[in-house]
Amino acid sequence: MTYEALPTLILALRPLLAAEASAETLGPGADPGDLEQTVWLRLLERLAAEGPPADPALWLRGTVRAEARRSRRTAGRETAYAAEPADDHRRGPEDRVLGADRRAALHAAVRRLPGRCPRLMAALLSPRDLTYREIAGALGMSQGSLGPERSRCLGCLRRMLAAEVASPGPWGRE
Repeated sequence: MTYEALPTLILALRPLLAAEASAETLGPGADPGDLEQTVWLRLLERLAAEGPPADPALWLRGTVRAEARRSRRTAGRETAYAAEPADDHRRGPEDRVLGADRRAALHAAVRRLPGRCPRLMAALLSPRDLTYREIAGALGMSQGSLGPERSRCLGCLRRMLAAEVASPGPWGRE
């Protein structure tokens, strides 16, 4: 298969993929768009490595199911970001003040990030638990570029916070 034939294959598989992704994500509450994007990526990887599948529709159905299973396994280990622990009232005043200071330092560092990183990180840290589709729409960028952009922003944030922790404070190292 040549890359010139790729648009024809994509047009032929798009309705099937949309239907399969919607069916697989119906119960778990996952985003069908995320699943579709992952399957398109797997198709491109396969085309580069092995060429086109002998039966594209069969390959697509199997890949959708495999990626949906992987997503469900991963979701079982992930927890949503919470602004405050549920048992905050059991923590002492010192712990609450230190926690507030850490959150304030994190948010201040996020605001100092370059480019569109502050808006992206704020959306990712939002207690509303936005989907990639919602974040991409709000920021006016493609959904596929969110992952790489997030990775760059987190790397920058990591370096920034590591430098701040390593630098001595007004009274020396803490």
